[in-house]
Amino acid sequence: MRLRTIGLTLALCVVAVAATFASDPNLGTWKLNEAKSKIAAGIGKNDTVVYEAMSDSVKVSIDGTGADGKALHTEWTGKFDGKEYAVTGDPTSDMRSYTRVDDNTLAFAAQKAGKPTLSGRIVVSADGKTRTVTTDSKDEKGVKLTNTGVYDKQ
Repeated sequence: MRLRTIGLTLALCVVAVAATFASDPNLGTWKLNEAKSKIAAGIGKNDTVVYEAMSDSVKVSIDGTGADGKALHTEWTGKFDGKEYAVTGDPTSDMRSYTRVDDNTLAFAAQKAGKPTLSGRIVVSADGKTRTVTTDSKDEKGVKLTNTGVYDKQ
């Protein structure tokens, strides 16, 4: 009887975690729609972004091109709880945080060696087919750059 209760409890926990992530419109693969995007000159771009559920966290994998024109692959695993989690593969940041604003909106911030490098918002459309990422950063001369990337769900 005790084994059955433990098994049922574990099954309910798995279902609860799956239900939480199943309703997250950010999950999935997103491809950059360059025609609808406004990327500042000299800034890297994220061509493909994949959000996947990982136990009680989310893994974000990004493939794109850095400001230097070289291929770039970054990964971040964490929660949308506003806390900073490590980033790998990104020359402009080593930590990133995401905060859920509402069901379809995330705010995020990145930093390198404790200094802010990027902030922005991600908004998934009501139909879940597109996401718009607006970022603010500064170039090496301190000039503010604003980018808008529009992504289509694959």
